[in-house]
Amino acid sequence: MRVTRFSFSISATDGAARTGSIAMEPGEIRTPAFMPVGTAATVKAMRPEEVLASGADIILGNTYHLMLRPGAERVAKLGGLHEFMGWERPILTDSGGYQVMSLSDLTKVTEEGVSFASHLDGSRHMLSPERSVEVQRLLGSDILMQFDQLVPTTSTAEAQREAMERSIRWAKRSREEFDRGGDHAERSAILGIQQGALDEQLRRASAEALIDIGFDGYAVGGLAVGEGQEAMLGCLDFAVDMLPRDKPRYLMGVGKPDDIVEAVVRGIDMFDCVLPTRSGRTGQAFTAAGPLNLRNARFAEDREPIEPGCPCPACTSFSRAYIHHLVKSGEILGAMLMTQHNLWFYQRLMHGLRDAIAGRRLDAFAVEFLGRYRRSPA
Repeated sequence: MRVTRFSFSISATDGAARTGSIAMEPGEIRTPAFMPVGTAATVKAMRPEEVLASGADIILGNTYHLMLRPGAERVAKLGGLHEFMGWERPILTDSGGYQVMSLSDLTKVTEEGVSFASHLDGSRHMLSPERSVEVQRLLGSDILMQFDQLVPTTSTAEAQREAMERSIRWAKRSREEFDRGGDHAERSAILGIQQGALDEQLRRASAEALIDIGFDGYAVGGLAVGEGQEAMLGCLDFAVDMLPRDKPRYLMGVGKPDDIVEAVVRGIDMFDCVLPTRSGRTGQAFTAAGPLNLRNARFAEDREPIEPGCPCPACTSFSRAYIHHLVKSGEILGAMLMTQHNLWFYQRLMHGLRDAIAGRRLDAFAVEFLGRYRRSPA
């Protein structure tokens, strides 16, 4: 029996928070969901089966990086991103807009799109709404993102308004290109991205325009870019309610574990962030009491696992002392074990949030978690 191409259902609520699922042909996505980042067709230091074992239902791929290397046309020729990287579950691809703005010093924004220089070899490229969706389609993405323009929250009010209004025009073009996708459009979905920095009026105008265009879900974009947690949560306090209640809501690029808990309380359903994998490669492990810096000399003779009680393979088989040795020695296994633990930690957090919402005890869960968790590595 054919599964609906994209169906979001809410099974329980607790305040503004929701738990449910997204049904797609490659599999179910339990929400709230955290998507490990597989920028270049790999979740760094992890095999696909290890990512799946952590509890992940979906991963994120990056349009900008895959467009430049190995090339979207090549990936399509080799069977699409699922076959190419050996991941059979759902894949979401971002539009590439953030990387275009952040990685290239030589960019020019016009109504057509963004002309930029590759960070790999300096070659010139144009990424437009149409090309972004085309690349995502060639990759075989299950959930595509509209192409948008991101500007820092410190930009002038005029720059923020211009970027938000251009993102709306690009959203319409992205949607139109998606609808031209034939068979791929019939089995995939596209999300719109709300912009407007920290301005409530701009956020409302963006949300209303996106809803008028019509998307399968909606993302809150332009946050977690240096504005600080207080400002981000203040924005979410009004931005989330502007988005449809019957569609999934995705907070892009977030985040730290306490950010995720706070955002779920405010009604966010989907997250992605490089932190668990990047931190794993640099010696930082996440725990319920906050991150640990396993490079610290105090762990050199510590027989405890990274996090006592954690069921991940790294914690059930190895000590902090051993992983400290691996990290200090620059051994690849250290990065692998640390990343594995961090992915399990994030997925266990999402499981705990889903259970708490279903049991209508999210407030107690959040108070307990936030009361224990500290941001600075020990």
